[in-house]
Amino acid sequence: MKKKFNTKVIHSGHSSDKDTGGVMPPIHLSSTFEQTEPGNFKYEYARTKNPSRDILEKLLAEIESGKQAFAFASGMAAINTVCDIFGDNYHIVCSDDVYGGTRRLFDKVKTGIDVTYVDFDKNINWDDIVSDKTKFIWLETPSNPLMKIIDIKNTSQIAKDFNLPIICDNTFASSFNQRPIEIGADIVVSSSTKYLGGHSDIVGGSIVINDPEKYADKIAYLQNAVGAVPSPFDCYLLTRSIKTLSVRMKQHNENALQVANFLNSHPKILKIHYPGFDPKYKDIAAKQMDGFGGMMSIVIDSDLKGVNKFLRQLNLFTLAESLGGVESLIEHPAIMTHASIDRKVREALGITDNLLRLSIGIEDVGDLIADLEQALQQI
Repeated sequence: MKKKFNTKVIHSGHSSDKDTGGVMPPIHLSSTFEQTEPGNFKYEYARTKNPSRDILEKLLAEIESGKQAFAFASGMAAINTVCDIFGDNYHIVCSDDVYGGTRRLFDKVKTGIDVTYVDFDKNINWDDIVSDKTKFIWLETPSNPLMKIIDIKNTSQIAKDFNLPIICDNTFASSFNQRPIEIGADIVVSSSTKYLGGHSDIVGGSIVINDPEKYADKIAYLQNAVGAVPSPFDCYLLTRSIKTLSVRMKQHNENALQVANFLNSHPKILKIHYPGFDPKYKDIAAKQMDGFGGMMSIVIDSDLKGVNKFLRQLNLFTLAESLGGVESLIEHPAIMTHASIDRKVREALGITDNLLRLSIGIEDVGDLIADLEQALQQI
């Protein structure tokens, strides 16, 4: 039976427990497993493989329309592993607006990687950028924090001309709103801390691949050798949380659209970055996404002092990093999530001192709008 997305999130990865009939699978906390004889086993050691992680990985593969998935202890552990499967001393092409932690990893941690950051809004001469050392093209769409939208299908066609894989960070959209593998991506990474977990109580990451023959053995080897794996309990929590992904994302999408409409016409908002409004991105977003998501960034008509005053006045929006939880969060990228990026680079991208990023939760949207309105009135 071919399942649709809303069915996949509930029924993929496991069935009723064979031993007890439990509708939800048990949490397998054991760190080691009995072998019938040396080297003959189903499970050996929990860092290598674990029944709870198996269930989660099968679920992740299905909801991303991939062939195989790997779960990690964080989104950054997943990104680091993707980099490592291509070896060392190579070049990548990366979209210019990405999470600050991704830039930090590429620029300051992976010293054997040379990165060319590209603005996909402009005409790109790929022949001048791609070299024999180029290993992949990295996309983040929608991007963090400026909500840029990159045409995945079009970029994948370009990548094929150079025999390069497309790796897409799908964290902001979630697999509910966007499934990059269906439109040409080869590997999808996500911070499962965000929408997949959805309750701000799990840290995790994932890699989903479309070609196991090419990538699975390398990823599995690194997953075991490095050991940045999630605990069985976190795997269970993610499996449970993903069951409500569809209903949560519908509300995130709906609330964000109403909040964006309110902010877009507010006199104290100079600009709003939201996929559903920007004429450069709206058509592409509508083509490759099933919803515009719960994320947006705004530029407030004030200086840093005024921005801080606005943040202090908020009651429902919590000033905190991260995103994708049921509660609404707000953060200051230049000081918080993107502080590791050089100031000149930040400002050139548009990450200014009066830019704020909002993660719209699933509270009553009228209350959210009222909270933003009363805080804006204070500046």
